[in-house]
Amino acid sequence: MSPGGTVAAYRLIQEALTNTVKHAGPEPRIQVRIEHRAEATTVTVEDDGGRSRPDADGRNEPVPGTGVGLNGVRERAHAAGGTFCAGPTEDGGFRVRAEFPVHEPGGER
Repeated sequence: MSPGGTVAAYRLIQEALTNTVKHAGPEPRIQVRIEHRAEATTVTVEDDGGRSRPDADGRNEPVPGTGVGLNGVRERAHAAGGTFCAGPTEDGGFRVRAEFPVHEPGGER
């Protein structure tokens, strides 16, 4: 993987784990997968949402944040020539995924 892709992958994992701690309920299960192929590396971080963490009104409220972390990861992934997606899963968790080409955009193959 290219140096830019390596840094972007590191930041993706770091941000996804931080978001799980901030937003998932207690005791979330987290899976980090890194798949290397000849043409690209795919990094996926997925949590199960943890047990519910209701507030005083019985609602699940996330810990507030600035909301710019995943945008920064998206920008890094795209700058490294990769793709990025993030969003909720069907089981109430959250998934962050990016695919990075082996070579920098415009670099030698």
